[in-house]
Amino acid sequence: MSVVPGGGRIPLTLPEVSTVTTLRQRNRALALKHVILAQETTRAALARETGLSVASAANLVTDLITAGLVEERGSISSRGGRPITLIGPRAESAITIGADIGERGVAVQMFDLAMNRIDLEFRGGAEEEDPERIGADIQEALVALRERNAERWPTLLGIGLGLPGVVETAPDGGQTLYAQSLGWPPVPVSALCDVGRIPVLAENGAKMQARAEHWFGSARGAAHAVIALLGRGVGLGIVTGGQLLFGAHSSAGEWGHTMIERGGRPCRCGNRGCVEAYIGSDAILSAWRAAGGVFEGTGWRAVGKLIADAHAGDPAAGAIVDEVVDCLGVALAGLVNLTGPERIVIGGWVGLRLMESLGERIAEATRKYSLARLGSQFELRVARFGGDAVATGSALLPLEALIAADPMSR
Repeated sequence: MSVVPGGGRIPLTLPEVSTVTTLRQRNRALALKHVILAQETTRAALARETGLSVASAANLVTDLITAGLVEERGSISSRGGRPITLIGPRAESAITIGADIGERGVAVQMFDLAMNRIDLEFRGGAEEEDPERIGADIQEALVALRERNAERWPTLLGIGLGLPGVVETAPDGGQTLYAQSLGWPPVPVSALCDVGRIPVLAENGAKMQARAEHWFGSARGAAHAVIALLGRGVGLGIVTGGQLLFGAHSSAGEWGHTMIERGGRPCRCGNRGCVEAYIGSDAILSAWRAAGGVFEGTGWRAVGKLIADAHAGDPAAGAIVDEVVDCLGVALAGLVNLTGPERIVIGGWVGLRLMESLGERIAEATRKYSLARLGSQFELRVARFGGDAVATGSALLPLEALIAADPMSR
């Protein structure tokens, strides 16, 4: 017997019929994921990419077409033979919802099976909100989406939440958010979003950005990558061996609260010297204000003005930008030495602002503080997804659950 997570036990060997059934379910899941990732492919390409025989791939595609999850999309010419039929996900067969949850509101987006966005709803305001208000925002957004998409709502696979903190999953499946840097008590995910029998799945928002970038964005094809989210907070997703790293309790990637200066600047988490205390938006703009910077707001335009003033020769702005680039280089170099990535992806709204004109300097700073050999082995890329990254990655949670289960069971 073998122990599985949650304390259950399974036999080390299964009856032959169960083994064959399990293998077919696994292969169907593999085929469906490949079709969704490819968006459009052929049976032969599916066999080649998955390592399955052409006959097996063809049979699996037939299963998925029967289930209404895959469709044929015309054909392309072949070299002297019959036309080759194209296949792709049947977009209208299902919908999935992903939500980017922050302390200032929520952005909830609806996607079809091909991960085309078909609707979105925002709730919240500029002021910080508590968990109860955030839960109300989510509920209001879902009601609005359901009313506008009543005919498609029965095909909803589930709702994914990208949350601002560590999300732990108990053996019974219950999930709890620990958002220490926001000063929130532990919050059951069910208190934020409870929609009856519709599955609700949650994870840290930075991991959700990483999932979106790894499936469809700038980390696609990379077996080893780090995907940084720089905004008001700072987060990270780590891909190793082609898989997103979670750690023992799903807390892997809390890079924003690793220390780069002992006894340094105070951080929202209660510690001092954290990465977030130097390259989070509040930290950047507070340092500029203290240096005499004059600007409006605390968002995209304010950080853009800082960078523009630095490029224009303003000494105070230039000093702040120099410090941000240097601190980011130190923080990323630690990741390079720890994880050996082939690719570093920078996202989040602050990250996108920095990468507009400072990407080369950030790469140079990272290599400066890395071990020489490791620093020569990565490439730096800007994230493909902007403000939609966390919601897109979150919407993949219910889709992954469908894929991990037997797609035919739907």
